[in-house]
Amino acid sequence: MTQPNATGEPRARYRDLAEKTVFVSGGATGIGADLVTAFAHQGATVAFVDLDAEAGEALRTRLEAQTGARLAFTRVDVTDTAALVAAIDAAAGHQGRLDVLVNNAANDRRAAVETVGPADWDAAMAVNLKHQFFAAQAAHRHMKPRRAGSILNLGSTSYKLGVPDLTAYATAKSAVRGLTRQLAREWGRDLVRVNAIVPGAILTEKQLALWISPEKEREILAQQCLPRRLVGSDVAEMALFLASDVSSACTGQDFVVDGGLT
Repeated sequence: MTQPNATGEPRARYRDLAEKTVFVSGGATGIGADLVTAFAHQGATVAFVDLDAEAGEALRTRLEAQTGARLAFTRVDVTDTAALVAAIDAAAGHQGRLDVLVNNAANDRRAAVETVGPADWDAAMAVNLKHQFFAAQAAHRHMKPRRAGSILNLGSTSYKLGVPDLTAYATAKSAVRGLTRQLAREWGRDLVRVNAIVPGAILTEKQLALWISPEKEREILAQQCLPRRLVGSDVAEMALFLASDVSSACTGQDFVVDGGLT
């Protein structure tokens, strides 16, 4: 069974990505770090934000040494809309362009339905949905004049699977589908594409440490059509395709990366 590249270096090469400026939210760890790594290996100029400053700076330093790509990291809380928009504007301003936005930041915090209060609900919407809209709005301002751009929203298959204690998160992630289709329709006239990447059970370090036991992993693999572990680079490979001009006819779509789980 084919396995993902353990080094993090993508299998496919997209020559046009070396000319692009990419912004990734939640890029210091997990799937986000795999996204940043994949774009850096393509030679893209990558700006990314995260709450984890130590991990973000370490990733930036390592990738610049490995790839020679230009990276910029800023500590930003994506629920602070003004700070997030400022970071996007700064990334576009430094390079004179913004070609790709990847709305990756999220928090799949578990809570029993009966314990979710109004503040919990609002917090879940802010970190899993709200920032995607305002980041896309900011990115579009920079993409529209150039009549080109690719916006990628990260969804989740969780709302299809009924994962326990994930009601707020699953609701927010299901809304990503509607947001993606609406923005694709609104901004298609500007030749700005908007697509969603919908990961399944991606076995990041966090998932394995907090939620997915060896027994649960075996159960997931048995349910997938492809009986292999899915990792962040699987998501990153899809992001590269959708960021590149080779997918210039693709917009308003959900691209599911779940090994056939749903």
